[in-house]
Amino acid sequence: MKVVGGQWSTSRPSTASPPPVRRGPLLVTAVFAALGGALIPAAAVPALWRIWQLYAMLFGAVAAVELVAVVAVTGWPTRRTAHFAALTAFAGLALWVLSRPLGLLTRFDPWQPADTVAGFTDWVAAGLQVVAVLGFLFVARRRAHPRPSALRRVSAWIALFPVLVLVIVTGAAGTLAAGDGLTGTSASTLLDSGPGTVEYCRPDGIPLAMDISRRPGGPPAPVVLFLHGGGLVFGNRKPTGPGALLGGARSGPLRDELTARGFAVAAIDVRLTPAAPWPAPLADARCAVRFLKANAAALDVDPARIAVWGTGTGGTLASLLGVDRGPDTGQYPGRDSTVRAVAAVAAPADFGLAGLDPLTRASILLALGRSPATLQAASPLAHAGPGAPPFLLDGGRKSGEFAARLRAAGVPVTEGPVSDRDTAAFFAAALR
Repeated sequence: MKVVGGQWSTSRPSTASPPPVRRGPLLVTAVFAALGGALIPAAAVPALWRIWQLYAMLFGAVAAVELVAVVAVTGWPTRRTAHFAALTAFAGLALWVLSRPLGLLTRFDPWQPADTVAGFTDWVAAGLQVVAVLGFLFVARRRAHPRPSALRRVSAWIALFPVLVLVIVTGAAGTLAAGDGLTGTSASTLLDSGPGTVEYCRPDGIPLAMDISRRPGGPPAPVVLFLHGGGLVFGNRKPTGPGALLGGARSGPLRDELTARGFAVAAIDVRLTPAAPWPAPLADARCAVRFLKANAAALDVDPARIAVWGTGTGGTLASLLGVDRGPDTGQYPGRDSTVRAVAAVAAPADFGLAGLDPLTRASILLALGRSPATLQAASPLAHAGPGAPPFLLDGGRKSGEFAARLRAAGVPVTEGPVSDRDTAAFFAAALR
């Protein structure tokens, strides 16, 4: 109670409610940006949990708090909830900065499980968080027009609609890519008798998977190692799902043709660029060959008869296994990564930037950067020489020049186009 004009009054002072903000296009865009920025790391939590639970709990907690903030600002759009949402989006962005650009989260890169289908998924999450932070802060500071005209509202929606669509599509695609290990086809279509999916290597603490298909019984089988395409930036080992779509490969028919002839077929994931800079994908392919040789008895395969087949840039990696006698360091010491035959389909043999169209040039710069030494190291054409195994080449940038150099060095070369049956026959002849 208080004294008013000499009399006691029981009225209480009014408490002002937090000033509301309008659910306009800017707030909606910020909400969807925060939603995508939270769901991308959340989708990678199950895979991260299998590696180290501490990072999984950290990523899950940050994502959960941001999702709560999204619900709060959507249901009760006030300046206070907008500031809270901006703070949680900034926390998600700070987690990315600490772990990826600064590298302060030790033991391993916790964003790698999110980058198994596209090598820049973590950058997508960070970009969405930037949009969310700026959008929420602008909404919280901007004074809402008391009665905006219909023309004003429609103009605002028209102006921000393309940005809103881009944010929604980017967030959905990033979430789908980050969660492919959880929602995608599990371990491809394996024969019941095969070893199934195994971990073949763990570079920098990141487990990499290999699917192995083969027919039951018989002596140790020759092996064909499959490397997916995708410009070194996209794709994974799976025959279906977003990784297979982005990798641009239909490995199933040739895999079936090879297993029908008694081969074992191994398909692997490799670390993708730019999340794992070159030469990480090539180092992973080398490690896969060493794994097959070191574990031949357990896998019931013949370590002396290993070939490699790849499509797109997977074919480039396959070609490098054949011509580049690089160092074999890391896991499985004492084993080498030499192979008996190489099949490269639509595989670029050279990554020189001269004379390229803008899209191809941009894809190479994204995957490899612009260092001349790196571009040359990633180009099989620069390594063509004697001592390489038999090659089957079916298209790709400068594949004709690559074939000519191999032949000049005395290497047997078969050029396409070839069918799956022709490719299987090539491997059967090379590994007999």
